[in-house]
Amino acid sequence: MDIKIERYNSSLQSVWDSFVKDAKNGVFLFERNYLEYHADRFTDHSLLFYKEDELVCVLPANEKETTYSSHGGLTFGGFIMSRRASITFVNKAFPVLLDYLKQNSFTTFIYKSIPFVYHQLPAQEDLYTLFLNGANLYRRDASSVIDLSGKISYGKGTKASLSKARKNELVVKESLDFKTFMDIEEQILRVKYNTRPTHTCEEITLLAERFPNNIKLYLVYKGDNCVGGTILYISDLVVHTQYIGITDEGKEIGALDFLTDALIQIYRPNKKYYSFGISTENDGRYLNEGLVRNKESFGARTVTHDFYRIELS
Repeated sequence: MDIKIERYNSSLQSVWDSFVKDAKNGVFLFERNYLEYHADRFTDHSLLFYKEDELVCVLPANEKETTYSSHGGLTFGGFIMSRRASITFVNKAFPVLLDYLKQNSFTTFIYKSIPFVYHQLPAQEDLYTLFLNGANLYRRDASSVIDLSGKISYGKGTKASLSKARKNELVVKESLDFKTFMDIEEQILRVKYNTRPTHTCEEITLLAERFPNNIKLYLVYKGDNCVGGTILYISDLVVHTQYIGITDEGKEIGALDFLTDALIQIYRPNKKYYSFGISTENDGRYLNEGLVRNKESFGARTVTHDFYRIELS
C-alpha cells in the first residue's frame, strides 16, 4: 500500500476543510479558521495522509521544540478519517507517521484521541494502532455527558432548584453579548481559581462570527439583570458547554439548573449528546466529586478523553 504524507500549507485550506466536513469523526474545531485563530501561539505542523491519490486522513498538529502534539491548542483531536478509512490503512499509516517524525528530529509524540460521542461513524481505528505501537496512556479525563435520546431523570436537588428558579421568573435568551458573559466568567475564574478563560472576549467573539451555527451564547436573566450564561460548542451530534458562569445571585435562585434544563429541552430534538465537560484535574488523577455530582444530577454519565505518549528516541 503506497502511503504519502504531506505537510499542511495555506494553499490546502479548501481541501482540508472540505475533508473535515465530510469525515466520519470531523468537528468544526478542526477547520482551519478555528485552528488558526491562535496561530501566534502554536507552530502548526498538520499533516495529510494519502493512499495513492486519495486523501484518507488528516492530523491537526503542532510542534514545540522536539515534541509533536495533536493539537496543543485543542482539547482533543487525533486522526480525522474519511468514511472509507479502514483499520488496515490506519495500521499502515501510523508507522509511516512515526518514521516521518523521527526523520524530522521529534523525540516525543503526544496524541489526543477524539471521544466517541463526536463520531458520526465508528472511528476508533486510531486506538487500536496506538496499542499496536506501544503508546502509553498517560492521561484520562472524565467528561459528563447526557444521552439526549434516552430517558432523562433529574435528581431531587435539581428538581428543587428548578422550582426555586421558576418562582423567580428566570428567562433564558440566546445572545450576542459576549462581553457581558465573559466579564462574569473572568471574575469567577479570577476569584475562585486565580486564572483566566482560555479565550479572550475578542477571540471568542471572532470565533462565533466565523462559526455562527456552531458557537452560541445563552444568557439567563432575572428581570433585566443577567445572572449568568453559557457558551455552547455545537457539532453534528454534541452540544458542549465550553464555558458556563453564574453570579452569586444566580446561584442563590437556581439559575445554573434553570439554564441547563432550558438548553436540554432546546437541543434534545436534534442532538444526540449534551456534554458538560470534564470534572478532573492533574492529568485525570483527581476527580472533583462535588462538580461531577451536580452534572450527574441531570442524568449525565462518564465519557473519557484519553491522551497518549510515544517516545520516539
